[in-house]
Amino acid sequence: MDEKVDKEHGRTDVQTLSVDDDASTEDAAKDIGPHDNVRLAQLGYKAEFKREFSMIETVAFAFAIMAVIPGISTTFSISLPSGGHVGLVWGWLIPCFFVMCVAASMAELASSMPTSAGLYYFSAKLAPEKYSALAGWIAGWANITGQVTLVTSIDYTLAQMITTAIAVGTDGAVNLGAGPTYGILIALLFVHGCICSATTRILARLNLFYALVTSAFIGTDFCLAPTIHPPYAVGTTSAAILALPIAAGDNRVSTKEAFMSFENHTGWTNNVWAFMLAFTVPMWTFTGYDSAAHISEEVSGAAKAAPVAILVSVASVGSLGWILCIAASYAIVSVPDLLATELSMPMGQLYLDTVGKQGMLAIWCLTCVVQFLCGAAQGVDASRVIFAFARDNALPGSQWWKKINRRTQTPVNAVWLVIVLAAICGLLGFSSTALTSLAGASVIGMYTSYATPIFLRITSGRHKLKPGPFSLGALYMPVGLVAVAWVVFIIILLCFPATTAVDDDNMNYAVVIIMAVFVFAGGSWLVSARKWFVGPLPNIDTEDAVILSCDTK
Repeated sequence: MDEKVDKEHGRTDVQTLSVDDDASTEDAAKDIGPHDNVRLAQLGYKAEFKREFSMIETVAFAFAIMAVIPGISTTFSISLPSGGHVGLVWGWLIPCFFVMCVAASMAELASSMPTSAGLYYFSAKLAPEKYSALAGWIAGWANITGQVTLVTSIDYTLAQMITTAIAVGTDGAVNLGAGPTYGILIALLFVHGCICSATTRILARLNLFYALVTSAFIGTDFCLAPTIHPPYAVGTTSAAILALPIAAGDNRVSTKEAFMSFENHTGWTNNVWAFMLAFTVPMWTFTGYDSAAHISEEVSGAAKAAPVAILVSVASVGSLGWILCIAASYAIVSVPDLLATELSMPMGQLYLDTVGKQGMLAIWCLTCVVQFLCGAAQGVDASRVIFAFARDNALPGSQWWKKINRRTQTPVNAVWLVIVLAAICGLLGFSSTALTSLAGASVIGMYTSYATPIFLRITSGRHKLKPGPFSLGALYMPVGLVAVAWVVFIIILLCFPATTAVDDDNMNYAVVIIMAVFVFAGGSWLVSARKWFVGPLPNIDTEDAVILSCDTK
């Protein structure tokens, strides 16, 4: 047993706790049951959660956070101006290949180090020892920024979807403003807080339901509108994929137009740049797949389940999303007319034009359900990040946020901190521009935290990683290089406004939001945190860890 004592901070850093080092690789490959807790002890933490997520439930959890149909439905106003049909179809597909590189790199890290600390822990362990704490600090704050703002973005978008449904249902007689929309947001956040405070067993079972509602195919009749004969494949995404081209009938555009018609309504004279702005749409949807890593302390066989969940969920969302984009492209007769709608979301107008009022409300209400479930899953994810960062005493009031509720055995305090912070961020919704910028800030924060450990993996951490059951092998370098380069490109892209005619109403404030967080985090590091923050802080006694390791032999 190798033990390193940091006298300055009074802590014991357990580096290797397995009695049989030669068996560690074999155990990692199995990594089920008690071996999960042994691996967690090797990483320096005691088991505080019940491991009640199975592999399929872990996949469903990651899939639910990247809710396909709401992600596409709420971003039509971005993808359509940036290329029309081309922006919608190819603007979705092209980023999928690069996101898979990010996901593959993250899957390798999650397999090697299955802990709720996730990206923050990966960064600290792969950085040079001198900069370990700083790397963890940067990744941790970036991830928290992305996680909390993503909760706000999801729930505020859902509130807007509800107001859109009300406007359509009342034939435009009721159009709720920013005040009532914020009130709906608060109600949604409260309900999500209650759901996220549940036990791990309940959360695990709920996620199977989430995935089924989002995309499952089940044999039953579902009549969308009198103009549509009941399709037999249901699930919200499936229903939309079938309904749009079928209901469009003779109004469907040709295949050539659906795939190749290009229109630039951004104001940017460079068509290539205008088209690339459409890449931001899938990037907002492709956030949250790191959730499989953040719940790994609640997963049985985490070293296998977490990477599988990351890869399968990203591939599934990419495939389903592209099919939905194609279906929508066939149904779009006029891009300018769709963008000129008085509804808050052009996708709602597309449904209204294609399947009629009843059909639109049917699909739209189901889409709202999917977005609601997405918000619940994201709330769990964000709370686990808060808990893990607080466990290493990195947050103000960490003693509160790292507490595990005795009844539910989940970090209930961290859940409600997320809800309160999301409600505060929701005040930006009184400005539509600020709210859009908040969504961009969430992507920047998340992908900064994604790229940090991947960059360290291909630089200072080349020989530090102990591969888990899933490993990229020699491919880690080219895959990692592509992943980091893509993240740098997409962050730059997200900082640009969607149009050249920039004023107070359409300015992109994402960079302002992100810089505010990093100024705070950077300032607190220079003034105080660098003197006391040491990175991942083991909370397991060496003697207990050795006993745990021996008991599993």
